[in-house]
Amino acid sequence: MNQALSAILSRHDKNGVSVKNRLAVAPMTRVTATPAGVPTATMRDYYARFAKGGFGLVITEGLYTDKAFSQGYRNQPGITDDEQAQGWSAVTRDAHEQGTLVFAQLMHAGALSQGNPYRDHTAAPSAVKPAGKQMGFYHGEGDYADPVAMTEEQIAEAIDGFVQSALRAVRVAGFDGIEIHGANGYLLDQFLTAHTNVREDRWGGSTQGRVSLLVEVLKAVKAAVGGEVPVGIRISQGKVNDFTNKWPGREADAAIIFGALAEAGADFIHVTEFEAWQPAFEGGSDSLVALARRHAPDVTIIANGSLHSLERAAEILQHGADIVALGRGALANPDLPHLLEKGEALREFDGAILGPIADVKDSELAIELVR
Repeated sequence: MNQALSAILSRHDKNGVSVKNRLAVAPMTRVTATPAGVPTATMRDYYARFAKGGFGLVITEGLYTDKAFSQGYRNQPGITDDEQAQGWSAVTRDAHEQGTLVFAQLMHAGALSQGNPYRDHTAAPSAVKPAGKQMGFYHGEGDYADPVAMTEEQIAEAIDGFVQSALRAVRVAGFDGIEIHGANGYLLDQFLTAHTNVREDRWGGSTQGRVSLLVEVLKAVKAAVGGEVPVGIRISQGKVNDFTNKWPGREADAAIIFGALAEAGADFIHVTEFEAWQPAFEGGSDSLVALARRHAPDVTIIANGSLHSLERAAEILQHGADIVALGRGALANPDLPHLLEKGEALREFDGAILGPIADVKDSELAIELVR
């Protein structure tokens, strides 16, 4: 076994994140739940194949956190009540039988909500219309709605939604960890981003002000379940409706953001970029993963972004990542860890499985797993 493969397949145990190898399945929205947000049998089979395929960790798609403004998409799963939470217990049980951990990703869509039956309008840090168009492969059509600026009461309700969902995820569904979705343009990232957060109160202004809601959610969830499971957060620069976005303060922003999250007690930080090994900023040399490692030295770092080859995965470990999270690579190769162990070729990703709607297809579940 070569050195790169040995590193990828080695155990990791830090801050409660204890996995049998360094390979994780990244969170991917698949809009396959019932209209009531309950996981389906198809979803159970979909997640089980990754555990059977040898992944050390699976992170769920984003689960909406309240029956107010959080749901982003039609047929998105939620974890707002016990029925939704109990639907995940079979998923976690299947994974545990294979020695795989499952983390629940908790998500509030904010201004990017395009399929919420609970409210007839959207809410965001500020009344700023999102860039781009709604995503057709998630049942969206046309422009995003103009959101209303959240009140202090609504912000408090959103924080409580994360807390109560985390409690259900751990104590009802049996998840092994909580990932707070602070990335990709959704609510917490809207607060972090200067052009979507023009507030002049404690939640806005400087980078320190704009990261404060992420810190408060992390602290609140950590206080609720942190003694039972690891709690972390996903961070990105790019967004689903603005792929090229960069933090205007560059390395200084990275220092503030990662430093604040580490100080707040994050057990892990999940960094996602389109190509995770590339410099985070034009003219710079460090990747966002390397910057996260520098400013959060004691935190488990999960890296995501076009890392499905062994060479790229090994490279990002050298940048400071502890775990490599795969999206497209995992969809094409739900048995990727086993394939790497056996030295077998990986399948090419077929983007057709994500269209016209990005729900789970029978063709995905028909991939024969190599044990």
